[in-house]
Amino acid sequence: LELAADGGKPSGKAPPFVQCGMNFVTKLIESKRAKLVLIAHDCEPMELLCWMPALCKAKDIPYMIIKGKSRLGQVVNKD
Repeated sequence: LELAADGGKPSGKAPPFVQCGMNFVTKLIESKRAKLVLIAHDCEPMELLCWMPALCKAKDIPYMIIKGKSRLGQVVNKD
């Protein structure tokens, strides 16, 4: 845990984390706990993810479409 600058007490905030998986990310979006959604442009089949940007817009959650799912794999440490 990172300690706060004042007195060495824990800051109380959870560190940011990265999650993967369509079902888990969908639950985070629906509950408005997601801060940023990254979507790979070359996912197959694309029909499974084509509704996710609309859901992000409806819940006011920013999203980005990333070129290549291999780049996203590097972020979440999966090959």
